[in-house]
Amino acid sequence: MLGNTQPNQTISKENKKSGRGRRFLFNALGLIIILALAGLGAYQSAISTRKANEKALLSQQMGEQFQLALVDMQFGKYENAEQRLKFIIAHDSSFPGAQQKLTEVLVLMNVPTPTPTVPPTSTPDFSGAQDAFTQAQQLVNAQDWPRAIDALDQLRKLDASYQTSQVDGMYFFALRNYGYNLIVQQGNLEGGIYQFTLAERFGTLDNVAAGLREGARTYLLGASFWELDWERTVFYFTQVYGGWPNLWDGTLTAADRFRIASMRYGDDLLKRKQYCDAYTQYDNAQKVGQLDEATAGNFHEASLECFPPTATPTATLEVTPTETLPVDTPTPSDTPPTP
Repeated sequence: MLGNTQPNQTISKENKKSGRGRRFLFNALGLIIILALAGLGAYQSAISTRKANEKALLSQQMGEQFQLALVDMQFGKYENAEQRLKFIIAHDSSFPGAQQKLTEVLVLMNVPTPTPTVPPTSTPDFSGAQDAFTQAQQLVNAQDWPRAIDALDQLRKLDASYQTSQVDGMYFFALRNYGYNLIVQQGNLEGGIYQFTLAERFGTLDNVAAGLREGARTYLLGASFWELDWERTVFYFTQVYGGWPNLWDGTLTAADRFRIASMRYGDDLLKRKQYCDAYTQYDNAQKVGQLDEATAGNFHEASLECFPPTATPTATLEVTPTETLPVDTPTPSDTPPTP
């Protein structure tokens, strides 16, 4: 019996070492797999972020190209407009209005150009040009920009070489301020952009006018996705609201559109159970104005899902036992009490 004890103990020790080795190997493999999965997740997240940024940049470029195409159409540069619209459609065939404008451009390109009739040469009427110049000056001083521009157009028809530098300056001043008024006072964004573009033919726009035109372009781009793509709508009106919250198109200000678009985008995210993202959109909206009744309920739901209430631990009262002190009791005596 004593002779068999040693080999059994040796085999037992070897089995234990082998078991520990396998556990170590499995733990190491598990750690490697976890690290690999974590690295893969970070890589995929980086790719998703990069693709989202590229998508946003491309969307902004397409919006700018669409606005430039509209300007090209107004100036009769149909070939440029065609190239811009084809660029947009090649990247996003569903871009709002692109296909329709391309059809218009192709139709306009095929319209025959009438042969101009050369009028008979006549002696310039310098008195008429002087009167038109004086009238244009008076209208500019009165800040009647549309009539001032008409007077300058009439002056150029009478004599294109009359006071060229002064007339160019008056053109720039009138067009710039007319564009500003159209956007700020009337909410006519397209008209204001057009007047700013005409003004650039006579000089460089100041920072206020250039910034306002950029805000108007971004507003129109965001409005083109209204009720079609709330994510893109929020993207563009976040920019407009940050710089020009009171910019409007005659119906809603940029602040109103940012608030409404944020609520609707939040509703979309809530349906996809992206509660924290929905909460962010609702929170952005309520910072601008009051949420509607349905959105207020959705905001509450998103808040509970994103920030679930933590259970309050119940306090237990620990009763410490007290030591019972002995009570002295009289010892009975064998001696009866004295009467």
